[in-house]
Amino acid sequence: MDLSILSTRDVMGMYYARLENPDSNYWVEQVSNLFTTDQETEKYPFLGQVARMRKWDGERKARALRDNTVTLTNEEYEVTMEIALKDLRRDKTGQIIARVSEFTDEEQVHWGTLLTSLIQDGTSKTCYDGQFFFDTDHSEDDSGTQDNDITVDISALPAAVHGTTTAPSVEEMQQAIMKGIAQVLSFKDDKGRPMNSMGKRFLVMVPVGLYIQAVAAVSTLMTAALQQNLNPNMVTGLTVEIAMNPELTWTDSFSVWRTDSAIRGLIRQSEFVSGLKVKDENSEFAFDNKAIQIGVDASRAVTYGYWQRACYVTLI
Repeated sequence: MDLSILSTRDVMGMYYARLENPDSNYWVEQVSNLFTTDQETEKYPFLGQVARMRKWDGERKARALRDNTVTLTNEEYEVTMEIALKDLRRDKTGQIIARVSEFTDEEQVHWGTLLTSLIQDGTSKTCYDGQFFFDTDHSEDDSGTQDNDITVDISALPAAVHGTTTAPSVEEMQQAIMKGIAQVLSFKDDKGRPMNSMGKRFLVMVPVGLYIQAVAAVSTLMTAALQQNLNPNMVTGLTVEIAMNPELTWTDSFSVWRTDSAIRGLIRQSEFVSGLKVKDENSEFAFDNKAIQIGVDASRAVTYGYWQRACYVTLI
């Protein structure tokens, strides 16, 4: 690349180079499924629980999926960046690379913003069963009443040092996280059978204010769980990760997600992400404005999947 005079082609090269080495919001893939579509609206009828193994009694008994359908309609989005021709001419290479990198990452960052809105509103927006995604009274046939919106009274927890709901002690955070994981592992399907018995990987999503306590808590989480006489089979082999989400406005709460299931807590739907669109230095726009523009369009949407893969924990 000739750095003496940068061109639109150079900027495009920076964009595609960044695409090959992105800094993704890793939690996005862990808490959601991505489905592609070729139409504006898509229906998802698969949310009912699948059949389980049963003793052979001489004939097969097929079981249809429950009639729980989610309809998701895509919306159009765009992101456009403008770069002055004088900056290209004056060799602002480092600055332009930084700006193009942020521009390129925006496609992934945008998924995080859309999902964060779902998570933030989980106690007030409904999912496939007609209940709020985070709710205290989910129920399907023989599941019984189930709660994925729990509170933990930290003042009642055994701890050498007590904190506050917005600044809990490490011990209190450990116990609150374990209660959230235990709650997810307890969820049953519509036949009354455990849904998450195979769950081994969990992600704890916290706001900025709880990040330090959460990281410290998870570093000794298994030891703390055993000391509380929790079921050793429940904690053996678990992997627990922390994700700080700066877009969350929570101060005294966090969410726990099972991340190793085929169907996860949230759904991303993508119709398309366009290739890079350019108004280069030879365009009429550049002549009139002394600048180039690059842009990307996308059609996408998000919604709630299985509420049984997540638990909202509020410290009181």
